[in-house]
Amino acid sequence: MDTYDFIVVGAGSAGAPVAHRLSADPRHKVLLIEAGPASNPWSRIPIGYAKLLTNPAANWLYSSEPEAATNGRKIPVPRGKILGGSSSINGLAFVRGQAQDFDTWAQMGNHGWSYDDVLPFFRRMERYEAEGDDTYRGREGPLRVTNPEPRDAIFQALIRAAGEVGIRHNPDYNGATQDGIAMSQATIANGWRQSTAACYLDPIRKRQNLRIVTDALTEGVILEGKRCVGVRYSIGGTVHEARSGRDVVISAGSINSPQLLELSGIGQAERLQGLGIEVRHALPGVGENLRDHYAPRTRWAVGKKGITLNDRARGLGMVGMAMKWAFLNQGMLGAVAAPMRAFVKSREGLEAPDLLLGWVPMLTEMGPKGPKISAQSGMTCYAHPMRPESKGHIHIVSSDPKRAPAINFNFLSSPIDAELTVRAVRIARSVMTAPSLAPLQISEIAPGSTQTSDDEILDWVRRAAETTYHPVGTCKMGADPMAVVDAQLRVHGIEGLRVADASIMPTLTSGNTNAPSIMIGEKAADMVLKSAG
Repeated sequence: MDTYDFIVVGAGSAGAPVAHRLSADPRHKVLLIEAGPASNPWSRIPIGYAKLLTNPAANWLYSSEPEAATNGRKIPVPRGKILGGSSSINGLAFVRGQAQDFDTWAQMGNHGWSYDDVLPFFRRMERYEAEGDDTYRGREGPLRVTNPEPRDAIFQALIRAAGEVGIRHNPDYNGATQDGIAMSQATIANGWRQSTAACYLDPIRKRQNLRIVTDALTEGVILEGKRCVGVRYSIGGTVHEARSGRDVVISAGSINSPQLLELSGIGQAERLQGLGIEVRHALPGVGENLRDHYAPRTRWAVGKKGITLNDRARGLGMVGMAMKWAFLNQGMLGAVAAPMRAFVKSREGLEAPDLLLGWVPMLTEMGPKGPKISAQSGMTCYAHPMRPESKGHIHIVSSDPKRAPAINFNFLSSPIDAELTVRAVRIARSVMTAPSLAPLQISEIAPGSTQTSDDEILDWVRRAAETTYHPVGTCKMGADPMAVVDAQLRVHGIEGLRVADASIMPTLTSGNTNAPSIMIGEKAADMVLKSAG
Protein backbone atom coordinates (compact mmCIF):
# COMPACT_ATOMS: atom_id res chain seq x y z
CA MET A 1 0.00 0.00 0.00
CA ASP A 2 1.44 3.36 -1.09
CA THR A 3 1.27 6.21 1.41
CA TYR A 4 0.61 9.88 0.64
CA ASP A 5 -0.09 13.01 2.63
CA PHE A 6 -3.16 13.82 0.52
CA ILE A 7 -5.28 11.80 -1.87
CA VAL A 8 -7.61 13.55 -4.32
CA VAL A 9 -10.31 11.47 -6.03
CA GLY A 10 -11.37 13.03 -9.33
CA ALA A 11 -9.29 15.32 -11.56
CA GLY A 12 -12.14 17.55 -12.76
CA SER A 13 -13.12 21.18 -12.37
CA ALA A 14 -12.48 21.12 -8.61
CA GLY A 15 -10.10 18.20 -8.19
CA ALA A 16 -7.39 19.49 -10.51
CA PRO A 17 -7.09 22.81 -8.61
CA VAL A 18 -7.01 20.90 -5.30
CA ALA A 19 -4.13 18.72 -6.51
CA HIS A 20 -2.35 21.73 -8.03
CA ARG A 21 -2.38 23.72 -4.78
CA LEU A 22 -1.71 20.82 -2.38
CA SER A 23 1.33 19.69 -4.36
CA ALA A 24 2.82 23.20 -4.59
CA ASP A 25 4.73 22.47 -1.38
CA PRO A 26 7.31 19.77 -2.26
CA ARG A 27 6.98 18.39 1.28
CA HIS A 28 3.44 17.18 0.49
CA LYS A 29 3.14 13.86 -1.31
CA VAL A 30 -0.09 13.92 -3.34
CA LEU A 31 -1.98 11.24 -5.27
CA LEU A 32 -4.58 12.31 -7.85
CA ILE A 33 -6.89 9.55 -9.13
CA GLU A 34 -8.99 9.93 -12.30
CA ALA A 35 -11.43 7.32 -13.61
CA GLY A 36 -11.01 8.40 -17.23
CA PRO A 37 -8.09 8.75 -19.63
CA ALA A 38 -5.39 11.39 -19.61
CA SER A 39 -6.66 13.08 -22.76
CA ASN A 40 -8.82 12.90 -25.87
CA PRO A 41 -8.06 14.53 -29.24
CA TRP A 42 -11.34 16.46 -29.13
CA SER A 43 -10.91 17.77 -25.59
CA ARG A 44 -8.64 20.68 -26.58
CA ILE A 45 -10.77 21.98 -29.46
CA PRO A 46 -13.74 24.04 -28.23
CA ILE A 47 -16.19 22.52 -30.74
CA GLY A 48 -15.09 19.15 -29.37
CA TYR A 49 -18.00 19.23 -26.92
CA ALA A 50 -20.23 18.22 -29.85
CA LYS A 51 -18.12 15.08 -30.29
CA LEU A 52 -17.73 14.31 -26.59
CA LEU A 53 -21.34 14.87 -25.51
CA THR A 54 -22.20 11.27 -26.41
CA ASN A 55 -18.72 9.71 -26.42
CA PRO A 56 -18.06 7.02 -23.76
CA ALA A 57 -14.31 7.51 -24.19
CA ALA A 58 -14.50 10.74 -22.14
CA ASN A 59 -18.03 10.79 -20.73
CA TRP A 60 -19.87 8.81 -18.05
CA LEU A 61 -23.03 9.09 -20.21
CA TYR A 62 -25.47 9.01 -17.32
CA SER A 63 -29.19 9.51 -17.75
CA SER A 64 -31.98 10.30 -15.34
CA GLU A 65 -34.92 8.14 -14.41
CA PRO A 66 -38.22 8.84 -16.23
CA GLU A 67 -40.57 11.18 -14.41
CA ALA A 68 -43.78 13.11 -14.96
CA ALA A 69 -42.00 16.42 -15.52
CA THR A 70 -40.07 14.89 -18.43
CA ASN A 71 -43.14 13.19 -19.90
CA GLY A 72 -41.60 9.83 -19.08
CA ARG A 73 -38.32 10.61 -20.89
CA LYS A 74 -34.86 9.77 -19.65
CA ILE A 75 -32.79 12.97 -19.67
CA PRO A 76 -29.11 12.77 -20.70
CA VAL A 77 -26.68 13.62 -17.89
CA PRO A 78 -23.22 13.85 -19.50
CA ARG A 79 -20.30 14.07 -17.05
CA GLY A 80 -16.63 14.31 -17.92
CA LYS A 81 -14.59 11.11 -17.46
CA ILE A 82 -11.14 12.42 -18.35
CA LEU A 83 -8.45 14.64 -16.84
CA GLY A 84 -10.20 17.98 -16.41
CA GLY A 85 -13.55 16.25 -15.86
CA SER A 86 -16.50 18.17 -17.22
CA SER A 87 -14.25 21.19 -17.87
CA SER A 88 -12.81 19.08 -20.72
CA ILE A 89 -16.18 18.38 -22.39
CA ASN A 90 -18.46 21.29 -21.41
CA GLY A 91 -19.78 24.22 -23.45
CA LEU A 92 -16.94 26.50 -22.19
CA ALA A 93 -19.06 29.34 -20.76
CA PHE A 94 -17.49 31.07 -17.76
CA VAL A 95 -20.11 32.29 -15.27
CA ARG A 96 -19.27 32.88 -11.63
CA GLY A 97 -22.81 33.48 -10.43
CA GLN A 98 -23.91 36.53 -8.50
CA ALA A 99 -22.96 37.82 -5.06
CA GLN A 100 -26.40 36.91 -3.74
CA ASP A 101 -25.73 33.21 -4.39
CA PHE A 102 -22.78 33.03 -2.05
CA ASP A 103 -24.24 35.40 0.52
CA THR A 104 -27.19 33.00 0.70
CA TRP A 105 -24.82 30.13 1.43
CA ALA A 106 -23.31 32.13 4.28
CA GLN A 107 -26.76 33.05 5.62
CA MET A 108 -27.57 29.33 5.70
CA GLY A 109 -24.83 28.95 8.31
CA ASN A 110 -21.81 28.29 6.09
CA HIS A 111 -19.29 30.67 7.62
CA GLY A 112 -16.59 31.74 5.17
CA TRP A 113 -18.67 31.32 1.99
CA SER A 114 -20.09 34.82 1.47
CA TYR A 115 -19.30 36.64 -1.76
CA ASP A 116 -16.60 38.68 -0.02
CA ASP A 117 -15.08 35.40 1.19
CA VAL A 118 -15.06 33.61 -2.17
CA LEU A 119 -14.15 36.60 -4.40
CA PRO A 120 -10.40 36.29 -3.64
CA PHE A 121 -10.47 32.70 -4.89
CA PHE A 122 -12.34 33.67 -8.06
CA ARG A 123 -9.69 36.31 -8.65
CA ARG A 124 -6.81 33.98 -7.80
CA MET A 125 -7.91 31.27 -10.22
CA GLU A 126 -8.35 33.39 -13.36
CA ARG A 127 -6.21 35.21 -15.86
CA TYR A 128 -8.88 37.45 -17.35
CA GLU A 129 -7.80 38.71 -20.76
CA ALA A 130 -10.22 41.58 -21.37
CA GLU A 131 -11.18 44.95 -19.98
CA GLY A 132 -12.70 44.81 -16.51
CA ASP A 133 -12.59 46.12 -12.98
CA ASP A 134 -9.67 44.53 -11.16
CA THR A 135 -11.68 44.79 -7.95
CA TYR A 136 -13.51 41.76 -9.28
CA ARG A 137 -11.25 40.24 -11.94
CA GLY A 138 -8.02 38.30 -11.61
CA ARG A 139 -5.08 38.76 -13.97
CA GLU A 140 -2.44 36.26 -12.84
CA GLY A 141 -4.24 32.96 -12.22
CA PRO A 142 -3.76 29.69 -14.11
CA LEU A 143 -7.16 29.72 -15.87
CA ARG A 144 -7.28 31.86 -19.00
CA VAL A 145 -10.68 33.52 -19.48
CA THR A 146 -11.64 35.59 -22.51
CA ASN A 147 -14.54 37.89 -23.37
CA PRO A 148 -15.35 37.85 -27.11
CA GLU A 149 -16.57 40.95 -28.89
CA PRO A 150 -20.06 40.81 -30.48
CA ARG A 151 -18.68 41.08 -34.02
CA ASP A 152 -21.32 39.02 -35.84
CA ALA A 153 -24.35 40.91 -37.10
CA ILE A 154 -26.65 38.39 -35.45
CA PHE A 155 -25.22 39.13 -31.99
CA GLN A 156 -25.39 42.86 -32.53
CA ALA A 157 -29.04 42.49 -33.54
CA LEU A 158 -29.77 40.44 -30.41
CA ILE A 159 -28.24 43.12 -28.19
CA ARG A 160 -30.42 45.76 -29.84
CA ALA A 161 -33.52 43.56 -29.60
CA ALA A 162 -32.88 42.88 -25.91
CA GLY A 163 -32.54 46.62 -25.30
CA GLU A 164 -35.93 47.15 -26.93
CA VAL A 165 -37.57 44.94 -24.28
CA GLY A 166 -35.66 46.45 -21.35
CA ILE A 167 -32.59 44.21 -21.12
CA ARG A 168 -29.43 46.30 -21.08
CA HIS A 169 -26.05 45.38 -22.51
CA ASN A 170 -23.61 44.40 -19.74
CA PRO A 171 -20.02 43.95 -20.99
CA ASP A 172 -18.86 42.10 -17.83
CA TYR A 173 -21.47 39.98 -16.07
CA ASN A 174 -18.74 38.55 -13.82
CA GLY A 175 -17.94 42.02 -12.56
CA ALA A 176 -19.92 44.34 -10.30
CA THR A 177 -23.33 43.14 -11.47
CA GLN A 178 -24.68 40.22 -13.47
CA ASP A 179 -27.82 41.85 -14.90
CA GLY A 180 -28.02 42.20 -18.70
CA ILE A 181 -27.17 40.65 -22.07
CA ALA A 182 -23.61 39.91 -23.19
CA MET A 183 -21.37 37.65 -25.16
CA SER A 184 -20.47 34.57 -23.15
CA GLN A 185 -17.15 34.81 -21.38
CA ALA A 186 -15.19 31.69 -22.13
CA THR A 187 -12.53 29.29 -20.96
CA ILE A 188 -11.00 29.62 -24.44
CA ALA A 189 -7.72 31.29 -25.36
CA ASN A 190 -6.01 31.44 -28.75
CA GLY A 191 -8.74 29.17 -30.05
CA TRP A 192 -8.05 26.35 -27.53
CA ARG A 193 -10.10 25.00 -24.63
CA GLN A 194 -8.80 26.02 -21.23
CA SER A 195 -9.79 23.03 -19.12
CA THR A 196 -8.46 22.48 -15.61
CA ALA A 197 -6.34 19.69 -17.12
CA ALA A 198 -4.66 22.19 -19.44
CA CYS A 199 -4.37 25.05 -16.94
CA TYR A 200 -3.84 23.34 -13.59
CA LEU A 201 -2.29 19.94 -14.37
CA ASP A 202 -0.22 20.28 -17.54
CA PRO A 203 2.15 22.88 -16.01
CA ILE A 204 2.89 20.67 -12.97
CA ARG A 205 3.24 17.21 -14.52
CA LYS A 206 6.92 17.06 -13.57
CA ARG A 207 6.41 17.68 -9.86
CA GLN A 208 8.14 14.78 -8.13
CA ASN A 209 5.68 14.85 -5.22
CA LEU A 210 2.57 14.50 -7.41
CA ARG A 211 1.40 11.20 -8.85
CA ILE A 212 -1.50 11.28 -11.35
CA VAL A 213 -3.19 7.93 -11.99
CA THR A 214 -5.68 7.71 -14.87
CA ASP A 215 -8.14 5.01 -15.99
CA ALA A 216 -8.49 4.18 -12.29
CA LEU A 217 -11.95 3.62 -10.80
CA THR A 218 -12.13 4.50 -7.12
CA GLU A 219 -14.33 1.87 -5.48
CA GLY A 220 -14.42 3.15 -1.90
CA VAL A 221 -12.67 4.98 0.88
CA ILE A 222 -10.92 3.00 3.60
CA LEU A 223 -12.20 3.66 7.10
CA GLU A 224 -10.71 2.81 10.47
CA GLY A 225 -13.55 3.49 12.83
CA LYS A 226 -14.68 7.02 12.08
CA ARG A 227 -11.49 8.06 10.33
CA CYS A 228 -10.73 7.87 6.62
CA VAL A 229 -7.23 6.53 6.09
CA GLY A 230 -7.12 5.92 2.35
CA VAL A 231 -8.87 4.73 -0.80
CA ARG A 232 -9.32 1.56 -2.79
CA TYR A 233 -9.24 1.79 -6.60
CA SER A 234 -8.97 -0.57 -9.55
CA ILE A 235 -7.05 -0.40 -12.82
CA GLY A 236 -7.94 -2.96 -15.46
CA GLY A 237 -9.55 -5.19 -12.85
CA THR A 238 -6.58 -5.09 -10.45
CA VAL A 239 -7.39 -3.57 -7.05
CA HIS A 240 -4.96 -1.12 -5.46
CA GLU A 241 -4.98 0.65 -2.12
CA ALA A 242 -3.41 3.94 -1.13
CA ARG A 243 -3.12 5.35 2.35
CA SER A 244 -3.46 9.01 3.36
CA GLY A 245 -1.62 10.49 6.30
CA ARG A 246 -3.75 13.62 6.36
CA ASP A 247 -6.81 14.07 4.14
CA VAL A 248 -8.70 12.31 1.40
CA VAL A 249 -10.52 14.86 -0.77
CA ILE A 250 -13.37 13.52 -2.90
CA SER A 251 -13.82 15.70 -5.99
CA ALA A 252 -15.70 13.21 -8.14
CA GLY A 253 -18.64 15.48 -8.95
CA SER A 254 -22.32 15.63 -8.06
CA ILE A 255 -23.03 12.14 -9.41
CA ASN A 256 -19.95 10.19 -8.37
CA SER A 257 -19.18 11.80 -5.01
CA PRO A 258 -22.39 10.63 -3.30
CA GLN A 259 -22.04 7.30 -5.11
CA LEU A 260 -18.56 6.83 -3.63
CA LEU A 261 -19.73 7.73 -0.12
CA GLU A 262 -22.57 5.23 -0.34
CA LEU A 263 -20.31 2.50 -1.71
CA SER A 264 -18.09 3.17 1.32
CA GLY A 265 -20.96 2.67 3.77
CA ILE A 266 -21.66 6.37 4.38
CA GLY A 267 -25.26 7.37 3.75
CA GLN A 268 -28.83 6.38 4.52
CA ALA A 269 -28.59 3.30 6.71
CA GLU A 270 -31.72 1.48 5.53
CA ARG A 271 -30.87 2.05 1.87
CA LEU A 272 -27.31 0.73 2.29
CA GLN A 273 -28.44 -2.28 4.30
CA GLY A 274 -30.92 -3.15 1.56
CA LEU A 275 -28.00 -3.38 -0.88
CA GLY A 276 -25.89 -5.51 1.44
CA ILE A 277 -23.46 -2.68 2.26
CA GLU A 278 -22.15 -2.44 5.80
CA VAL A 279 -23.20 0.87 7.35
CA ARG A 280 -20.03 2.56 8.55
CA HIS A 281 -21.63 5.94 9.21
CA ALA A 282 -25.28 6.93 8.92
CA LEU A 283 -25.62 10.25 7.09
CA PRO A 284 -29.13 10.79 5.66
CA GLY A 285 -28.28 13.71 3.38
CA VAL A 286 -25.92 11.78 1.09
CA GLY A 287 -27.39 11.87 -2.42
CA GLU A 288 -30.21 14.24 -1.53
CA ASN A 289 -30.74 17.94 -2.45
CA LEU A 290 -30.05 17.36 -6.17
CA ARG A 291 -30.75 20.43 -8.29
CA ASP A 292 -30.17 21.26 -11.94
CA HIS A 293 -31.28 23.80 -14.51
CA TYR A 294 -34.25 22.36 -16.41
CA ALA A 295 -34.07 24.29 -19.65
CA PRO A 296 -36.46 24.21 -22.60
CA ARG A 297 -34.83 25.19 -25.91
CA THR A 298 -37.08 27.50 -27.88
CA ARG A 299 -36.45 27.09 -31.63
CA TRP A 300 -36.70 29.77 -34.29
CA ALA A 301 -36.56 29.65 -38.09
CA VAL A 302 -34.54 32.42 -39.76
CA GLY A 303 -35.70 33.35 -43.24
CA LYS A 304 -32.79 35.60 -44.14
CA LYS A 305 -30.01 33.45 -45.56
CA GLY A 306 -26.34 33.64 -44.67
CA ILE A 307 -26.97 34.77 -41.10
CA THR A 308 -26.92 31.60 -39.01
CA LEU A 309 -24.37 28.81 -38.77
CA ASN A 310 -26.82 26.48 -40.49
CA ASP A 311 -26.00 28.38 -43.67
CA ARG A 312 -22.39 29.27 -42.97
CA ALA A 313 -21.07 25.99 -41.55
CA ARG A 314 -22.27 23.41 -44.04
CA GLY A 315 -20.26 21.85 -46.87
CA LEU A 316 -17.47 24.18 -47.99
CA GLY A 317 -18.59 26.58 -45.28
CA MET A 318 -17.34 24.15 -42.64
CA VAL A 319 -13.98 24.03 -44.41
CA GLY A 320 -13.87 27.81 -44.18
CA MET A 321 -14.75 27.64 -40.49
CA ALA A 322 -11.90 25.20 -39.92
CA MET A 323 -9.48 27.50 -41.73
CA LYS A 324 -10.70 30.48 -39.73
CA TRP A 325 -10.04 28.60 -36.50
CA ALA A 326 -6.67 27.28 -37.64
CA PHE A 327 -5.27 30.62 -38.82
CA LEU A 328 -7.24 33.26 -36.85
CA ASN A 329 -8.33 31.37 -33.71
CA GLN A 330 -11.88 32.48 -34.45
CA GLY A 331 -15.19 31.14 -35.65
CA MET A 332 -17.51 28.31 -34.75
CA LEU A 333 -14.79 25.75 -33.95
CA GLY A 334 -13.33 28.03 -31.30
CA ALA A 335 -16.54 29.38 -29.77
CA VAL A 336 -18.70 28.80 -26.71
CA ALA A 337 -21.64 26.43 -27.19
CA ALA A 338 -24.02 29.31 -26.43
CA PRO A 339 -22.11 32.44 -27.47
CA MET A 340 -24.62 34.95 -26.06
CA ARG A 341 -26.57 35.02 -22.82
CA ALA A 342 -28.80 37.32 -20.80
CA PHE A 343 -29.41 37.40 -17.07
CA VAL A 344 -32.85 38.88 -16.57
CA LYS A 345 -35.42 39.56 -13.85
CA SER A 346 -38.75 37.78 -13.98
CA ARG A 347 -40.55 40.85 -12.60
CA GLU A 348 -40.03 44.39 -11.47
CA GLY A 349 -38.72 44.94 -7.95
CA LEU A 350 -36.18 42.12 -7.80
CA GLU A 351 -32.70 43.05 -6.63
CA ALA A 352 -30.96 40.60 -8.97
CA PRO A 353 -31.73 38.48 -12.04
CA ASP A 354 -33.46 35.16 -11.52
CA LEU A 355 -33.74 33.93 -15.14
CA LEU A 356 -31.18 32.98 -17.79
CA LEU A 357 -31.54 33.08 -21.56
CA GLY A 358 -28.85 31.63 -23.82
CA TRP A 359 -28.58 31.86 -27.61
CA VAL A 360 -27.08 29.45 -30.11
CA PRO A 361 -26.98 30.92 -33.67
CA MET A 362 -28.09 27.68 -35.30
CA LEU A 363 -30.51 24.78 -35.08
CA THR A 364 -29.24 21.30 -34.27
CA GLU A 365 -30.78 17.86 -34.42
CA MET A 366 -29.81 14.74 -32.53
CA GLY A 367 -28.35 12.14 -34.86
CA PRO A 368 -27.17 8.59 -34.14
CA LYS A 369 -23.69 9.88 -33.23
CA GLY A 370 -24.79 12.96 -31.31
CA PRO A 371 -25.96 16.46 -32.24
CA LYS A 372 -25.61 17.60 -35.83
CA ILE A 373 -26.30 20.84 -37.69
CA SER A 374 -29.83 21.01 -39.05
CA ALA A 375 -30.48 21.67 -42.73
CA GLN A 376 -32.95 24.36 -41.68
CA SER A 377 -31.64 27.85 -40.98
CA GLY A 378 -32.47 29.04 -37.50
CA MET A 379 -31.59 29.86 -33.91
CA THR A 380 -32.03 28.27 -30.52
CA CYS A 381 -32.74 30.13 -27.28
CA TYR A 382 -32.86 28.22 -24.03
CA ALA A 383 -34.64 29.82 -21.09
CA HIS A 384 -34.89 28.78 -17.45
CA PRO A 385 -34.92 29.87 -13.78
CA MET A 386 -31.42 30.16 -12.33
CA ARG A 387 -32.14 29.14 -8.73
CA PRO A 388 -34.70 26.32 -8.87
CA GLU A 389 -36.34 25.10 -5.69
CA SER A 390 -37.21 21.61 -6.95
CA LYS A 391 -34.97 18.96 -5.40
CA GLY A 392 -34.29 15.38 -6.39
CA HIS A 393 -31.80 12.71 -5.37
CA ILE A 394 -29.06 10.36 -6.58
CA HIS A 395 -28.52 6.94 -5.03
CA ILE A 396 -26.69 3.74 -5.87
CA VAL A 397 -28.75 0.75 -6.94
CA SER A 398 -26.03 -1.84 -6.39
CA SER A 399 -22.85 -2.44 -4.42
CA ASP A 400 -21.07 -2.74 -7.77
CA PRO A 401 -19.06 0.47 -8.34
CA LYS A 402 -19.40 0.03 -12.10
CA ARG A 403 -23.21 0.30 -11.95
CA ALA A 404 -24.57 3.78 -12.62
CA PRO A 405 -26.60 5.31 -9.79
CA ALA A 406 -30.27 6.23 -10.19
CA ILE A 407 -30.74 9.94 -10.88
CA ASN A 408 -34.14 11.43 -10.01
CA PHE A 409 -34.39 15.18 -10.63
CA ASN A 410 -38.01 15.73 -9.57
CA PHE A 411 -38.20 18.72 -11.92
CA LEU A 412 -40.98 21.31 -11.57
CA SER A 413 -42.10 19.81 -8.26
CA SER A 414 -41.84 23.29 -6.77
CA PRO A 415 -44.64 25.49 -8.20
CA ILE A 416 -42.35 28.53 -8.43
CA ASP A 417 -40.07 26.66 -10.86
CA ALA A 418 -42.94 26.01 -13.25
CA GLU A 419 -44.08 29.64 -12.99
CA LEU A 420 -40.61 31.03 -13.68
CA THR A 421 -39.95 28.61 -16.54
CA VAL A 422 -43.05 29.91 -18.31
CA ARG A 423 -41.96 33.47 -17.62
CA ALA A 424 -38.50 32.76 -19.07
CA VAL A 425 -40.04 31.38 -22.27
CA ARG A 426 -42.23 34.47 -22.60
CA ILE A 427 -39.23 36.79 -22.20
CA ALA A 428 -37.33 34.78 -24.83
CA ARG A 429 -40.29 35.32 -27.15
CA SER A 430 -40.30 39.04 -26.47
CA VAL A 431 -36.64 39.35 -27.47
CA MET A 432 -37.01 37.19 -30.58
CA THR A 433 -39.99 39.21 -31.80
CA ALA A 434 -38.51 42.63 -31.04
CA PRO A 435 -38.21 45.11 -33.97
CA SER A 436 -34.44 44.78 -34.38
CA LEU A 437 -34.77 41.10 -35.30
CA ALA A 438 -37.57 41.64 -37.83
CA PRO A 439 -35.13 41.95 -40.78
CA LEU A 440 -33.98 38.39 -40.09
CA GLN A 441 -37.50 37.11 -40.91
CA ILE A 442 -37.81 35.06 -37.74
CA SER A 443 -40.70 32.69 -37.04
CA GLU A 444 -41.27 30.45 -34.04
CA ILE A 445 -40.87 26.70 -34.44
CA ALA A 446 -41.09 25.55 -30.82
CA PRO A 447 -43.04 25.68 -28.65
CA GLY A 448 -45.00 27.29 -31.51
CA SER A 449 -46.85 30.58 -31.66
CA THR A 450 -50.19 28.83 -31.00
CA GLN A 451 -48.95 27.63 -27.61
CA THR A 452 -49.90 30.66 -25.55
CA SER A 453 -51.34 29.58 -22.20
CA ASP A 454 -49.20 28.63 -19.20
CA ASP A 455 -50.48 25.05 -19.37
CA GLU A 456 -49.68 24.75 -23.07
CA ILE A 457 -46.14 26.04 -22.55
CA LEU A 458 -45.58 23.71 -19.58
CA ASP A 459 -46.87 20.76 -21.55
CA TRP A 460 -44.28 21.52 -24.23
CA VAL A 461 -41.57 21.91 -21.55
CA ARG A 462 -42.35 18.44 -20.18
CA ARG A 463 -42.13 16.97 -23.68
CA ALA A 464 -39.00 18.79 -24.87
CA ALA A 465 -36.82 20.28 -22.10
CA GLU A 466 -33.42 18.98 -21.07
CA THR A 467 -30.97 20.17 -18.47
CA THR A 468 -28.04 22.50 -19.02
CA TYR A 469 -25.82 19.91 -17.32
CA HIS A 470 -25.41 21.64 -13.96
CA PRO A 471 -26.19 19.04 -11.26
CA VAL A 472 -25.28 20.18 -7.75
CA GLY A 473 -26.05 19.70 -4.10
CA THR A 474 -25.86 15.95 -3.45
CA CYS A 475 -23.27 16.31 -0.65
CA LYS A 476 -24.51 19.68 0.48
CA MET A 477 -22.65 21.94 2.85
CA GLY A 478 -24.33 22.99 6.10
CA ALA A 479 -25.08 22.25 9.73
CA ASP A 480 -28.64 20.95 9.39
CA PRO A 481 -29.56 17.25 9.70
CA MET A 482 -29.44 16.74 5.90
CA ALA A 483 -26.02 18.35 5.42
CA VAL A 484 -23.16 16.07 4.36
CA VAL A 485 -20.16 18.37 4.88
CA ASP A 486 -19.48 21.31 7.16
CA ALA A 487 -18.22 24.74 6.09
CA GLN A 488 -14.68 23.32 6.00
CA LEU A 489 -15.98 20.65 3.58
CA ARG A 490 -15.31 17.90 6.15
CA VAL A 491 -17.75 15.01 6.01
CA HIS A 492 -19.86 15.16 9.16
CA GLY A 493 -18.80 12.48 11.61
CA ILE A 494 -15.77 11.25 9.65
CA GLU A 495 -12.22 12.49 10.24
CA GLY A 496 -9.76 12.90 7.39
CA LEU A 497 -12.42 13.02 4.65
CA ARG A 498 -13.63 16.03 2.68
CA VAL A 499 -15.74 16.64 -0.41
CA ALA A 500 -14.85 19.49 -2.76
CA ASP A 501 -16.89 19.87 -5.94
CA ALA A 502 -20.33 21.06 -7.10
CA SER A 503 -22.01 18.48 -4.88
CA ILE A 504 -21.36 20.64 -1.80
CA MET A 505 -23.40 23.59 -3.14
CA PRO A 506 -26.41 24.12 -0.85
CA THR A 507 -28.23 25.86 -3.72
CA LEU A 508 -27.58 26.33 -7.42
CA THR A 509 -25.53 29.30 -8.51
CA SER A 510 -26.90 31.76 -11.05
CA GLY A 511 -25.57 30.29 -14.27
CA ASN A 512 -23.09 27.65 -15.38
CA THR A 513 -21.34 25.72 -12.63
CA ASN A 514 -17.80 25.20 -13.97
CA ALA A 515 -16.42 28.48 -12.61
CA PRO A 516 -17.84 28.10 -9.08
CA SER A 517 -16.66 24.46 -9.03
CA ILE A 518 -13.10 25.60 -9.76
CA MET A 519 -13.45 28.20 -7.01
CA ILE A 520 -14.59 25.46 -4.61
CA GLY A 521 -11.45 23.50 -5.45
CA GLU A 522 -9.26 26.53 -4.83
CA LYS A 523 -10.94 27.29 -1.50
CA ALA A 524 -10.88 23.66 -0.41
CA ALA A 525 -7.14 23.42 -0.97
CA ASP A 526 -6.64 26.61 1.03
CA MET A 527 -8.63 25.19 3.94
CA VAL A 528 -6.82 21.85 3.84
CA LEU A 529 -3.42 23.54 3.87
CA LYS A 530 -4.36 25.83 6.74
CA SER A 531 -5.58 22.92 8.85
CA ALA A 532 -2.45 20.91 8.00
CA GLY A 533 -0.32 23.69 9.48
